[in-house]
Amino acid sequence: MSPELLGLIAIVAIALAFDYTNGFHDAANAIATAVSTRALTPRAALGMAALMNLAGAVVATGVAKTVGAGIIAAPQGGAGLVLVFSAVVGAITWNLVTWYFGLPSSSTHALVGGLVGAALAASTDVKWTGVLDKVVIPMVLSPLIGLGIACLLMLAILWGFRRRHPARVSRGFRKAQIASAAAMAFGHGLQDAQKTMGVIVLALVTYGSQDDFDVPLWVKLSAALAISLGTYAGGWRIMRTLGRRIIELDPPRGFAAETTAAGVLYTTAFVYQVPVSTTHTITSAIMGVGATRRLSAVRWGVARTIVTAWLLTIPAAALVAAGFYELARLVIL
Repeated sequence: MSPELLGLIAIVAIALAFDYTNGFHDAANAIATAVSTRALTPRAALGMAALMNLAGAVVATGVAKTVGAGIIAAPQGGAGLVLVFSAVVGAITWNLVTWYFGLPSSSTHALVGGLVGAALAASTDVKWTGVLDKVVIPMVLSPLIGLGIACLLMLAILWGFRRRHPARVSRGFRKAQIASAAAMAFGHGLQDAQKTMGVIVLALVTYGSQDDFDVPLWVKLSAALAISLGTYAGGWRIMRTLGRRIIELDPPRGFAAETTAAGVLYTTAFVYQVPVSTTHTITSAIMGVGATRRLSAVRWGVARTIVTAWLLTIPAAALVAAGFYELARLVIL
């Protein structure tokens, strides 16, 4: 077995490991609000999220092609495989650090940071226009849009149900949250599993086994299975941050936040085919619905900590990936 083939196998394995960590790191994105409002038990919510992640992961490939072809130029040969491997190591490292501290940072931007950092260390071209258009602009706009729409949707719910009995309204929205949480989990699979597919396809192109960025069926299925298994493993630390520490949610606010976030994920995946952060989207939506109660109801100190993690994610993952590439270059190349 050639060193290049061994490198390709290692990349597929580490990419699926990243997908698994993405699943348990981001499990809270889909179900934290439903669990915190007691619409679902934690175990039932995780099972539902795992199934919906699996379904969402196999229905589209536009985001995968953007990640595979739109961030860096496809590297070639053994050094290129080391580059891709280093990028995923950088992303996994940042995922584990933020998971340990319970910070809902973005697996999407960790992966992008890893790709950029490893490419710079390897003197491979970074498609800065693609990074700006496909990553940075959506990174800024999607949380703002999520916050604004969630706030407006919650105001509409408050107005529309203002004459109804609060307890009856709460019971109705607790049931509706099962559907909104499922929609959010589907959107998570739709977005996040595709990013791993894009990395694996980039490795296949680098190895030379294919010359385009179409996603093979086995890549779709393996990435979908990895993220669903990771989701079922759970993300209890981050679930507590999203579900309780930002704001105490009630069922109508949980429904509004999940519905808004799911809508943003579907639009960016199907219409614009850009990778956005499920973490950023649901967190900003929770802040938006919380602000309708009163601004002081949102625990902005926790929000500032989360935003700091957002800002650090791309450079931190890039530094780890670049450092690992330099180490691997000395040992392997």
